[in-house]
Amino acid sequence: MTSQHSDQPAARSLPSTLYTEDYFLTACEGYEEFVESQGEHLSRRLSAAFAVASIAPGMRVLDVGCGRGEILRHCARLGARACGIDYAEVAVRMSRDVARAEADSDRRAPIGVYRADAKFLPYPDAAFERVLIFDVVEHLFAWELDAALQEVRRVLKPGGMVAIHTAPNRWYDQYAYPVVRLVRTLQGKGAHYPANPRALNVAANVDVHVNEQDMLSLRRYLKRAGFGRVHVWLDSPPQNRREGPLFRGLRKIAFDAPPFRWFFEREVFAVGTK
Repeated sequence: MTSQHSDQPAARSLPSTLYTEDYFLTACEGYEEFVESQGEHLSRRLSAAFAVASIAPGMRVLDVGCGRGEILRHCARLGARACGIDYAEVAVRMSRDVARAEADSDRRAPIGVYRADAKFLPYPDAAFERVLIFDVVEHLFAWELDAALQEVRRVLKPGGMVAIHTAPNRWYDQYAYPVVRLVRTLQGKGAHYPANPRALNVAANVDVHVNEQDMLSLRRYLKRAGFGRVHVWLDSPPQNRREGPLFRGLRKIAFDAPPFRWFFEREVFAVGTK
């Protein structure tokens, strides 16, 4: 399948070899919880994204970019028939390990894990009630995201839903982060705020984040792929900082009041219905 929007130079893609076991266990969202519990517990961000999907028993669910496999485990535990695909060989191995552990419990529906490209999903039309895309969008160049979302819509049943989580919010990196970095530098904390916002907290993101989204851009992608009802919104990690009244007031404005929150909220969620 080819995208109608293949305007990226030489139709670039990130090599799958960038996604190593070390990446999944030391940098990829939720790694601390996975190392501690082998996916029994989800990180705050993954829990929030998973809740959006509203998985119910008996549903057929596809996890695109299944990574370590913990989302598949949680789908199976809700009684869903879960499948996962990833184009990184190490991710497929890790997810299959999780799938085998669930199968050994003799309590769950079987989990299928396959190595595949999100732009060429190996499933028939109208095969799933839900497709999950958690922390994958930012790793796909524009032409790839167009193609992947068209494929997602193809494999969804009528009335089926795609649930998306991506971070960071592009408007945060572009507009809010320079302000945050300046303030923190004036406070003597600039060493923790690199010039490249992609390196904030996880340096590996410099190499693998290529297409961050904002509310409007992600909505455009979903509409362009043919999704009818689309809802996009923002959220942020809890801001549990000990600060004086001035900074507490500024933070409340930044995260609660539009239009400021559109730039300071860090995470983008979306659902689209076929």
